[in-house]
Amino acid sequence: MLYLEPPKKASHAMVGPDWATLIGRLKQKAKVPLLKRFYDVTNTNGDMPLSDVEFVALDLETTGLDPKTSEIISVGLVPFTLSRIHCRKAKHWIVKPRKALNEDSVVFHGITHSDICDAPDLRRILEEVLAALEGKIVVVHYRRIEREFIDSAIKQRLGEGLLFPVIDTLEIESWFHRKPRHKLWSRLFGRPLTSIRLADSRRRYNLPFYQGHNALVDALATAELLQAQVAHRFSPDDPLKTLWR
Repeated sequence: MLYLEPPKKASHAMVGPDWATLIGRLKQKAKVPLLKRFYDVTNTNGDMPLSDVEFVALDLETTGLDPKTSEIISVGLVPFTLSRIHCRKAKHWIVKPRKALNEDSVVFHGITHSDICDAPDLRRILEEVLAALEGKIVVVHYRRIEREFIDSAIKQRLGEGLLFPVIDTLEIESWFHRKPRHKLWSRLFGRPLTSIRLADSRRRYNLPFYQGHNALVDALATAELLQAQVAHRFSPDDPLKTLWR
């Protein structure tokens, strides 16, 4: 893989929450068996090298950006490691929201009323979705969307929310392109900040262009982006806790 510039390894530690303690507490509080099982197998070993971690890239298409008023309409999952992407095990679902689609969201993601006419409610596929996530570290591009929408949707259907560690490829890009000095230079010279959107982030690593706003395609794009970020910015020997949030 060719890069636009010589590799620059991370020079400072970026350690996330104590997930072992947090997941233990969540497991004790959980009353829904499906969620208890999920917490039972959640990977909380922050010292595990990234090269040994089983990941799953997750992307959602939604009717809006606020999980309190918007809903999930498609889910894409792609399991992978740093050395391989398991395309045959990828999964994609379209689900029916409980509220009518609005015109703006249809234009954005291309999922129409006819697409969701016979689609199941998220509750019907929830066990399958969680089974695909179990034991893996979830990778997303902007965790506030995926983690908060999953939490809200499960809370509405099961009465309990769900929290799990994620690696956010957007946040990783922000570590290198949205530092205080970058923002200062941007203000001083009137230049826009470097884009950390998925397609623009991929372009910096010479990854191919994919048409966005399809949950499965965006999940694949996110998986490839993390592989490039680790190869370019970090090391496969770095511990998981360096990146998870």
